[in-house]
Order: sequence, then C-alpha cells, then structure tokens
Amino acid sequence: MDTLNEVTEKKEAKKKSCLQPAPKVLVSCRGLDGKNNVLAVGYCGNCSYDPPMVMVGIVPSRYSYKLIKESGCFVVNLVDRRYKDTFDYLGSHSKRDGDKLAKMNVKLQDGKKVNAPILPDCPVNIECTVVDSIVTGSHEMFIGKVEYVHADAGIADADGNIDFSQINFL
Repeated sequence: MDTLNEVTEKKEAKKKSCLQPAPKVLVSCRGLDGKNNVLAVGYCGNCSYDPPMVMVGIVPSRYSYKLIKESGCFVVNLVDRRYKDTFDYLGSHSKRDGDKLAKMNVKLQDGKKVNAPILPDCPVNIECTVVDSIVTGSHEMFIGKVEYVHADAGIADADGNIDFSQINFL
C-alpha cells in the first residue's frame, strides 16, 4: 500500500465514459401509437432522492428517443447476468430494422403508473415520468420522477428496501 510520501505513477486515460462502473440498464418505452421498444442504456443514475428521480442518457438518433420525448415516460429495468444475451441483442439492434423484441422473446407487462412496459424478467423496474431534460453533448439526459418501483419479492424486505447485493449485475 502506498504511503503519503510514495507516488503511484499515473497516465492520461480516455475521457469517454470514464466514470465506471455504471449500471447497464434496459429502458423500455411506448410510442403514442402503442408500439413498444426497449434499448440498452449506458448512461443512467440517481439524480435526486427527494423527490426520487433518475436520469437516462439517450442519443437523439436512437429509435426510442422520439418515443420518450413524445410520451413523457420510460421504465428503467435493472439487468442481471441471466439476461445478458437479451441485453446484448437489444443493445446492438434497432427496432427500425425489425421486431427485436419478438426475436428475443422479450416478455412485457404494462406499468402500474406510466404508459410504458416493464420487463418482468428483470429484477427491478423503475417507472418514471419525464420532468425535464438537458442536452449534454452526444446525449439528451431525461430526468425521470420515480412513480413506482417493482422488485422481485426475494430481494425486497417487508419495508420495500431492495438488497442490491442479491442481484448479479452485468
């Protein structure tokens, strides 16, 4: 272990996505036409605890960008390792090119509070209403007020606290 007098050699690292690990999540949404989509998102995090809010960053050229912009809601689905193949496929294919949800047999269920689907095969689903957004460069950060959180019964205690250590995150 280094002492205060010893110096660990440093070198310049890449600036892009330098804050890691970040949660790998699937964001689900529904267009005004009733069609659903799911996209992999690398930029996601808490941004307020009172009221509870999360943010997701989406590139404006993505298919789901317009759906979220128009509908004003989305669901953040936390992904565990059992869902890796589905995550990888959904993150590398666009709905513009075909029905990727059908191809991967993605199960959807209506949200309780927002007009967007949850992915019941994911351990935690966070329903959000868009309250603001900011363009940060390559991404637009959608700020979502947390409206409802679904958690697998085995990872939530009687008070609704989630034991995140039980989730084997990607």
